[in-house]
Amino acid sequence: MTTVREKSVGDEAASLRAEMVWELRNLGAITSESLASAVATVPRHLFAADEPLKAAYAADQALVIKRDQDGTALSSLSSAHIQTVMLEQAEIEPGMRVLEVGSGGYNAALIAELVGDAGSVTSVDIDAEIVERARTCLDTAGYHQVEVVQSDAIGGVPKHAPFDRIVVTAGAWDIPSAWLDQLSERGRIVVPLRLRGLTRSIAFDRAGEGLVSDSYRLCGFVPMQGAGAYTERLIRVADGIGLRVDDQRQDFDIETLAAAVRSPRLEVWSGAAFDLPDELELFLATSTPEMVMLHGSKGLVEQGVFALSVTRGVPTLVVGGSFAYRTKRPNEETGGFESGVFAHGPDAESVAARYVELLRRWASDHRRRGAARIQYRPMPAGTAEPSQGIVAKQLGAVEISWT
Repeated sequence: MTTVREKSVGDEAASLRAEMVWELRNLGAITSESLASAVATVPRHLFAADEPLKAAYAADQALVIKRDQDGTALSSLSSAHIQTVMLEQAEIEPGMRVLEVGSGGYNAALIAELVGDAGSVTSVDIDAEIVERARTCLDTAGYHQVEVVQSDAIGGVPKHAPFDRIVVTAGAWDIPSAWLDQLSERGRIVVPLRLRGLTRSIAFDRAGEGLVSDSYRLCGFVPMQGAGAYTERLIRVADGIGLRVDDQRQDFDIETLAAAVRSPRLEVWSGAAFDLPDELELFLATSTPEMVMLHGSKGLVEQGVFALSVTRGVPTLVVGGSFAYRTKRPNEETGGFESGVFAHGPDAESVAARYVELLRRWASDHRRRGAARIQYRPMPAGTAEPSQGIVAKQLGAVEISWT
């Protein structure tokens, strides 16, 4: 009786895997035959034993593995969609040495399929419980060759270096020096990097002492723990209104901004198309250090104080006691939607004009996928200065140019 049940589960899982591969191909997340084969082979449900089979094989569903006492996710099995997107970015080949930062087990098993018998996979995590779980799941699925290491990932795993690929599966605010030191001369780092309140999976190739990338994708990840952890400031402006700030040194006139919220809003429409919001937001967020993320409550949207865009966070230009943020409205003449600005405060007109100019510039010059070129330059700790196109980090600077 037990044998029949196990066979039934195995057959259903194989069918669901095939469906997941088909869906991920249609979504453009899987583009290579090697990755399609890996996803069709690895039994994802064995890495999500507490979940129903259909949940384990849902292409766009992340599964929380561990939470803290407040219910905040500490570790998760990322959605198959973002995992495959990042592995396509990595372009892993047979025989490569790969370091995975953040252990769930499933992603490491996919990498093991990609590198084959001649390659090696090392997975590192700071949490002993997660490491033990990953080891158990990998052994159950038959991937005994994957090395699972408990350590703070900021130091990498020097005993197994150099690595041809480093695939990071936790949100990182900076790029630790050890990752650069342990990357082979023709290596690549794929990392969910936090940039002024946004996260993008960026595939960096080594370029001299630094890194360069033309490949970046929208994503979201549980943040890194340990020495590489970083907490952005959340500045309360008023009830239900906050600014999420990347640079700890920025100062704001909170009293004047709170008064600006209560002032009538200025609407300015750009005449430019609103499209590809993830590309647009990256352009806006990195255009000037005066751009921060504005978060507002749903209640304030319902009261007409703010546009809907603030509920998920929106790049906002803050100058003194005035601010402006993007919005949209239907307009068939611009292809369906038109971008615009809502501004508040004594200098609302000038701040809105600056923001609208950015919207028009993006729409006319950069409205396409992959228009940004992203570089990382290591620098002495704390010396990087934010400016137009430069996001300062503790250990270096991210430089973003648009073509």
